[in-house]
Amino acid sequence: MTGHGTGRQCYAHGMPTVLIIDDNASVALALDVLFSLHDIATLHAASPQQGLELLTRHQVDLVLQDMNFTSDTTSGEEGVALFRAIRARHPDLPVILLTAWTHLDAAVDLVKAGAADYLAKPWDDTRLVATVNNLIALGQARRDLARREQAEQRQRRELEAGHDLRGMVWQDPATERVIHLACQVARADVPVLISGPNGAGKEGIAAIIQANSAVRDGPFVVLNCGALPAELIEAELFGAEAGAYTGATRAREGKFEAADGGTLFLDEIGNLPLAGQMKLLRVLETGRFERLGANRERQVKVRVISATNADLPAMIRAGTFREDLFYRLNVIELRVPPLAARPADIVPLARHFLGAGRQLHPDAEAALRAHGWPGNVRELKNVMLRAGLLARGDLIMTADLGLPAPAPMAPLAQTPATARPGATAPDDASREPDRDAIGLALARAGGVVAQAAAELGLSRQALYRRMERLGIVRP
Repeated sequence: MTGHGTGRQCYAHGMPTVLIIDDNASVALALDVLFSLHDIATLHAASPQQGLELLTRHQVDLVLQDMNFTSDTTSGEEGVALFRAIRARHPDLPVILLTAWTHLDAAVDLVKAGAADYLAKPWDDTRLVATVNNLIALGQARRDLARREQAEQRQRRELEAGHDLRGMVWQDPATERVIHLACQVARADVPVLISGPNGAGKEGIAAIIQANSAVRDGPFVVLNCGALPAELIEAELFGAEAGAYTGATRAREGKFEAADGGTLFLDEIGNLPLAGQMKLLRVLETGRFERLGANRERQVKVRVISATNADLPAMIRAGTFREDLFYRLNVIELRVPPLAARPADIVPLARHFLGAGRQLHPDAEAALRAHGWPGNVRELKNVMLRAGLLARGDLIMTADLGLPAPAPMAPLAQTPATARPGATAPDDASREPDRDAIGLALARAGGVVAQAAAELGLSRQALYRRMERLGIVRP
């Protein structure tokens, strides 16, 4: 039988639905009335078998189950078996246990095994509704997250199937957005400016643009403008005739000639001197240039991708970078975030740099995620190469990484609303919560363990363990 309305009617109106599995009809009726006042629909099953059957036919957001169904049975074994059957079929469905204090231990054990919460009969209406609403909202958030993750995985498969990504390793959505945009603009015959901090992977994005462009079969030539003296950059870009400058004993080809029919990647474009900027602007506009010391113009067809970690608009205001060149280079801009802003990339990249046959200890993974990575991907690569050389075995430990210890967190100051003489601040993350802190958190949460655990910075299971150890009973 069903409670307030039928399941199909409730879903039509978008109401969340709770399945009540209890052999006591008066309990089901009371719960049905209570939930109907808070826009929550109910389904009722009088036995475990009926409950499992309803779960196969209806979409349910939460189960509220009794622990005993046979007359004169108080062991809770039936409730344990029902919970395990629900968990086996629906591992993510939240389950609240309705229990009597006579079999509290069984309920606590089930919470440790994954039950959402337990409530004693007779229950407190306010606490029950709050718990149910919190768990339904949490379940909806998890489903939304799962849908987003599935959509991201589908988009990634499509991206990998349709484009040459040059072996790029990533996991973070922020990185995927940059890669996706790089593939979108690759076919357009326009300059691209890639901005981002040093070591973030700008050259890898440039290689993806080249690999998916109309000139992918042409050369891909790289020039780091920050790695050369200013007086040599022009010769590197445009070439030079013999005797054009001191030490030029023979004619040499420049990067533009080498990249003809392909792509020229100019890294650290902000280091290009003003004279070179003017010549670069002319090449971008006409495709024509002269070697240093020559009078004959040369014609090339080159796709230019530039990159910088500098603030080019600030350089324009300071007069050290040409504004017209900036707008010519910046037809399309791709921003590569620092590694710290794409944390899901850290461990996959670390494993990639380690190579096959080496593994990371979970504590080492946690240390990698906690590090700030001021040197970005380049720093991570160096750390992993060093760890691979220094580690005694195939398992990389935290000590092998050689990372600085994280700075200790300062205790959170109490606000006037929470400060009490002789009381420990329950939100002080630098200390293990004591009996008083747990009691206060439970009282403020109205006995809802999940809410109190969140306030204390603990998981629900961790809070239950502390309550059991300290002999704390919910208010």
